[in-house]
Amino acid sequence: MKSAKRILLAALLALSGLTAGAQIYDTNSDVVGTFAGWGIPGYVDGNGQLTAFSAPTQIVSDTASNLYVWDNGNHVIRKIRPDATVSTLAGGGSFFQGYGTNVNFSWGQAGSMTIDRSNNLWLVLVDGSYYPYISYLLTIGTNGYVEIANAGFTNLGVASGLCADSSGNLYYSGGNRIYRYNPGNGSVQPIAGSGIAANYDGPGPFFSAFNSPAALACDPADNIYVWDSINYTIRRIDPNQNVQTIAGSGSGNYYYGNGIMDGVGTNASFTGVQSIFTDHAGNLYLVCGTCIRKMDAQTNVVTLAGVFPSFSSGNQGIFANGPGNLARFNSASGGCFSQGMVLVADTGNNRIRNITFNSQMQVVPPASLGIGTFAGITIAGTIGRAYQIQSSPDMNTWATRATVLLTSNPYLWFDQNPIAGNNFYRAVMVP
Repeated sequence: MKSAKRILLAALLALSGLTAGAQIYDTNSDVVGTFAGWGIPGYVDGNGQLTAFSAPTQIVSDTASNLYVWDNGNHVIRKIRPDATVSTLAGGGSFFQGYGTNVNFSWGQAGSMTIDRSNNLWLVLVDGSYYPYISYLLTIGTNGYVEIANAGFTNLGVASGLCADSSGNLYYSGGNRIYRYNPGNGSVQPIAGSGIAANYDGPGPFFSAFNSPAALACDPADNIYVWDSINYTIRRIDPNQNVQTIAGSGSGNYYYGNGIMDGVGTNASFTGVQSIFTDHAGNLYLVCGTCIRKMDAQTNVVTLAGVFPSFSSGNQGIFANGPGNLARFNSASGGCFSQGMVLVADTGNNRIRNITFNSQMQVVPPASLGIGTFAGITIAGTIGRAYQIQSSPDMNTWATRATVLLTSNPYLWFDQNPIAGNNFYRAVMVP
């Protein structure tokens, strides 16, 4: 009887054009927990799970591992310190510009939020009371001052993606194009996409095309990643503005997500992707409503946590902490990488979730190290990645001397306080 049911289900799927999605879970012992929020919509500052959010949608991290959350239901930006202390950074006031909680965000509908390398926040706010609507790009400085950086951006809207590169340029998607905005002089330039709704790779804005590009991310090497939503693909724009499709089969299926597949490159498939972001090791993460997925530098796509929407179980939009395959999300829409964890704005569950890894530190091989006549070491590694410097008198017992974030490649580290008898150094890549 069970075999007959399976055959019948397979026949129904075939007739409807649906295929059972293959989900491959990451093997890194991923575990999902709750970092902040108690799950009931509200507005309470405090610590950890003794706080309340209302449909948080965007989350980013600064260089000191502070988190910033667009709390959509409360129209404010919340700040979460590394110890999970939650406060209100901006919003709740009555002015268009000004300091922190004197400012009012409720006059518009918020879209994407990003943070640049100088720790300035950028937020898209769209005023729908006008026709055509007016899009505003707001900036929130490290001193908490909120100002309108630009109003009336072409094709910038609620669905637009937003990211920043290492030089402080911003990128946004809209009108089937990707634009670069220079905050220093206010210039806007299309860098990719002809503006025609199509799908082809190539150099620059004249020989490439997108169809409703949405979420954006920028890696430490200034490659821009694009969720091309109607083409169901992940596209990459390199610093020379060459566009390449790196993942996605080019077709999606919104009938309960059947047809979603993990796999390598174009063998993987996607339907809805709400946001994308990168870590320091070149991995790309995708927040997909009921699951969080990861694509490594070799374009291998796996699931970190949660489940695909499925034919048999609806959208699986519930709440559960635990190992990745048992964890559940509800309309998760934002994410970032911080403190060695993935942080997720779990919108439907009114929580900030964290995904931790059981990673082992990796010793940097001798070929990537340089030992000179000085007390120290030269590392050939990944810019933006954390490395732990260790020393030893006998190469058996190692002591941690420093943890550094590579700002150049190669990176030269001097031992400012050499200890007598320490003759050996090594570097360990921090997960």
